Amino acid sequence: MKDYTRLFDIIYVQQANYPQPDAFGYKADGEWKKVSTQQIIDTGNKVSLSLLKLGVKPDDKVAIVSNNRPEWNMVDLGILQTGAVNVPVYPTITEHEYKFIFNDAEIKYVFVSDKNLANKITNIKAEVPSLNDIFTFEEVDGFTSFNKFLELGNGGDIGEVEKIKAAVKPESLATIIYTSGTTGNPKGVMLSHNNIVSNIKAVLPVLPLNESMRVLSFLPLCHIFERVVVYVYMVKGVSVYYAESMETIADNLKEVKPNFFTSVPRLLEKVYIKLQGAAANLDGWKKSLYNNALAFAQTFDVEKEYSLSEKVKRAVYDKLIYSKWREALGGNCQGICTGAAALNPLLARVFTCAGIPIMEGYGQTESSPVISINPFALDRIKFGTVGIPIEGCQVKLDHREGMAEGEGEIWAKGPNVMMGYYKRPDITAETVTADGWLKTGDVGRFIDYKGGKYIKITDRVKELFKTSGGKYIAPQQIENKMKEIPYIEQIMAVGENKNFVSALIVPNFLNLSEWATKNSIAGKSPADLVKNAEVQKLFRDAIDEKNKNFGQWETVKKFELMEKEWSIEGGELTPTMKVKRKVVLEKYKDVVEKIYS
Repeated sequence: MKDYTRLFDIIYVQQANYPQPDAFGYKADGEWKKVSTQQIIDTGNKVSLSLLKLGVKPDDKVAIVSNNRPEWNMVDLGILQTGAVNVPVYPTITEHEYKFIFNDAEIKYVFVSDKNLANKITNIKAEVPSLNDIFTFEEVDGFTSFNKFLELGNGGDIGEVEKIKAAVKPESLATIIYTSGTTGNPKGVMLSHNNIVSNIKAVLPVLPLNESMRVLSFLPLCHIFERVVVYVYMVKGVSVYYAESMETIADNLKEVKPNFFTSVPRLLEKVYIKLQGAAANLDGWKKSLYNNALAFAQTFDVEKEYSLSEKVKRAVYDKLIYSKWREALGGNCQGICTGAAALNPLLARVFTCAGIPIMEGYGQTESSPVISINPFALDRIKFGTVGIPIEGCQVKLDHREGMAEGEGEIWAKGPNVMMGYYKRPDITAETVTADGWLKTGDVGRFIDYKGGKYIKITDRVKELFKTSGGKYIAPQQIENKMKEIPYIEQIMAVGENKNFVSALIVPNFLNLSEWATKNSIAGKSPADLVKNAEVQKLFRDAIDEKNKNFGQWETVKKFELMEKEWSIEGGELTPTMKVKRKVVLEKYKDVVEKIYS
């Protein structure tokens, strides 16, 4: 098979063009194990036969609630080959959210990874009338394991699967992905095979991939970003190795030595914070060299024509410092693709200077997901933008009150735009115009660069707020600039209907503690540090310096330092690590009131 029009066609394209002994890799019992292209096809067919034996029909909904692992992809293949709909769900949400999603989608069967998730789903099973059974990838007492599930289809007719596959059209519904949302119940985004396939084909020419490469995957497969990227890897015959967990990424990078991987800005911020803090363990000329190398990377510009002395300086830094950064990522990384949230241009400069180009892209679940992406070629990357629209996707700006001149809400149109929200034609009509334009909710502007119209995201429509003086504030721009301060881990600008802008700040306690030690400050606990007068002055001075980049009405006049980092588990972050502003405002309303009292 040379072409593909449905998602389940992709693995057969790989088998025809780049059959791999390690199409997927995973770690078990301390060893990396491999799954071949043929094994994926064989197991996917067994999944299809077993689902048919259970009575699953086209358009039935089957859920996957699991960490990244080869079984995820095999079940995805098996579900889609029966004409059923894959409903991937985050393993980290609450039982209340599972109950809503399972009832809304009328889930018939669910595959989960482990005992903990099996128990969570069991707790709501009685309240989900459609749910027939739970299957577990790991062996869990009291539940049907994946291996036992596969035996259900023994003796089944593979010809029946082929007949059903032939009836699945590119326009058929393939998946419903429930967006994490910051308030209210999640919405089910309906994506067809063609929505996603068109996106894969548009992205392929941009990514520097080939069949000799291997990648490390750690972003959740239940999110459309990583899922589509894995489909892209499969088309190109790239070997995909799944990280054990988010906590083991550093070790897994060194073990797998990937050529490429995807990330979200929050994870890159954490890496950068470690790079900033690394100098604390050095002294003398080594410390000076490291700090100079970091400073050089922070101001790196791909458009600048560097002098001979500057080129020599960078070569020295590369040999002694940047090479060690690359080694920490496995030593073979040729690039990182990032999305799901705005990337601070500082991070793009630092990593790219160190020989690890970062390509920032943009999109959302409703656009399958990619709308635009930066070209991989260094002479065409534009830091601070999310690149140019992909082929087949049109983009225009809808200017409204409160937006700066040249800005507007980003609207996108193309074959990647969703079928709509499941069971919600009302919200669909609010989000997609009658003639097919998707209103993204993001504010941006076009930047002309080297013959292309690059998109720069400036904020979210719903996150723009107005002070009591009538001035509009774009908090994302303020936050990104403030996050360049090495002592800031997380920040959220506030001030709607108030007379000035303020901020809630979670310090980088690692860097702050080191600073406190150097300055002989007693009390190193987070609670002690955030109340310390000298620490307060440190933040005040650093913020005032960054305030010089903004108009008087945009400057952060006051701030409160928080003792505890915001997290997915704490409810302050979405699964892709974006801050849930309304949740934070509600959770810390007393703190905000104190600022403005």
